[in-house]
Amino acid sequence: RTSRMSLVQYIVVRGDLLRVLGWPVGAVVAQACHASTAAMHAFRDDAETAKYLADLDRMHKIVLEAADADALTGLAEALKQSGVLHRLWIEQPENIPTCLATKPYAKEKIQGLFKKFKLYKSN
Repeated sequence: RTSRMSLVQYIVVRGDLLRVLGWPVGAVVAQACHASTAAMHAFRDDAETAKYLADLDRMHKIVLEAADADALTGLAEALKQSGVLHRLWIEQPENIPTCLATKPYAKEKIQGLFKKFKLYKSN
């Protein structure tokens, strides 16, 4: 049985949006918000998502960085192959992948899939 306290949502943002492509910080933060909201909505009927949202004051998110679009889409494919439910955010009208977010999971269940990604930093 998974306790709500152990549930976490992973969010992975492209680091090159800010550092290479020159996106404003606010625009990058918005990408993470879009992906997180999309995942919560898409998996709103999932039992773990319901438990996670039952106590809004104790939500736990881990925000990681993918180097670029290839790293992000590669992660999305690995998550798909592993059966990890997530949403890959494709920014419009640019039509480019910017971020992905999982539905809430027990950290221990999926953390191994994120080992090669470091915490997101703005510099």
